[in-house]
Amino acid sequence: MNDNTVDNDTGGMACFVLPIQAGALLVPSISIAEVASVAPIFPDNSGPDWFLGHYNWRNRRVPLISFEKLTRDQGGGINPNGRIVLFKNTGANTDVGFIAIPTQGIPREVMVMMEDVTDNAVQGDLSPFEVMSVNCEGEEMTIPDLTALEDAYLAYKDKLL
Repeated sequence: MNDNTVDNDTGGMACFVLPIQAGALLVPSISIAEVASVAPIFPDNSGPDWFLGHYNWRNRRVPLISFEKLTRDQGGGINPNGRIVLFKNTGANTDVGFIAIPTQGIPREVMVMMEDVTDNAVQGDLSPFEVMSVNCEGEEMTIPDLTALEDAYLAYKDKLL
């Protein structure tokens, strides 16, 4: 992963394209702690469909969330050929260290130029877990709201306590 988020020469931003069943997510590289293999997952079927369980990462149990189930109530299972993307804490919720989502393929790193991104959102088309729908390099992508993902997990976790 590239630690240089913004290229000072071009003004581009290092991002990852995360393939999901409903398309692709576009996430700044700075938000990602690691892109890891699918195993080991500890499934949990006692919660909402979007909560898949926990991912064991560096001796931590990280909540594993299906973005597709949370936003569209469809798809979003574990693809053994995909990856687990671990997101850093956004700073908005100190009770969540990391969260993770499974991808449906191999994420790829891209340098995104702001002039190459166009906002495609139509009012009402986005879920509360999506910031923006964009066209980048001719591909439709969604920018997820990572704070909203943390909030959803915390709301579920608080119900358990």
